[in-house]
Amino acid sequence: MIKSKKMLWIALLLFVISTVISFPFPHTSPYGETILSVFNFPIRTVNGLNFIGVFSLTLFIASLFFLIRSLKKFHKRAVLVAVILVIVLPQLIVSAYQKTFAAGIDAVYYNGENSNCEFEMVDASTLSGECNLSFENYSSDEVQFTLEFNEDYYSEDDVPMVSLLNNKAPYEVELGGREKKVVKIKTDIDVSNMENHVEGGSASVINIIIKSDEKIRKL
Repeated sequence: MIKSKKMLWIALLLFVISTVISFPFPHTSPYGETILSVFNFPIRTVNGLNFIGVFSLTLFIASLFFLIRSLKKFHKRAVLVAVILVIVLPQLIVSAYQKTFAAGIDAVYYNGENSNCEFEMVDASTLSGECNLSFENYSSDEVQFTLEFNEDYYSEDDVPMVSLLNNKAPYEVELGGREKKVVKIKTDIDVSNMENHVEGGSASVINIIIKSDEKIRKL
C-alpha cells in the first residue's frame, strides 16, 4: 500500500505544521497569527488577504500531494480522511484539552455564536447597550476574570458599535465549577461628543477579550 515512506513522512510533517499554525487556541484566531503578532509581522494585506490562511492552505495542499505520491492505491480515501481530519481535529483537541487538563480561563468556553448585543437611543445623547454572553466553565474550580469587548475595523468608514461598551470596562465575571452561564451586560453610553455613532441595532458573534492575572484570551 505504501509506495514511499519518505513522501509519507513529508506529507505527515506538512499536515502537522498546517494544523498547528491554524490551531484555534488560546485565541479564536489561528495560533500562527499569535506568533506573527509577537514579532510584529503583518497578518493581513491591505486587501484583507490573510497570510496565515493562505500559508496553511498551501501546506495542506502540499501534504495531500505527497500523501497521494506516497501511496500505491486508496488515494481518494486518504485525501477524504485528511480533509475530514483538518476540519474536525483542531476543535476536538481544544475541547478535549479544556475538559480534562485546562485550568483558569483556559478552561472557559465562550459561545460567541449564541451571544448578542442590542443597542437603542434612550435620549438625544445616550445610547443604551445590552449584551447576553454565553460561557461555560469546563473545570471543577471557580474561575474569575475580567471582560472587555473587541471590534475589528476594516476601513475608516466603519462606525464603532460593540467597542462602545468598553466605556465601563473591564467587567467582572465569575463562573462556578462546571457552570454554564449567560452573562448580561448593560450600560449607557454618552454619544454627545461623537460625530458618527449608531442609533440602534443589534450585533451577533461578539468578539471579546478575557483576562486573569497575566493570562489573556481573545475570543
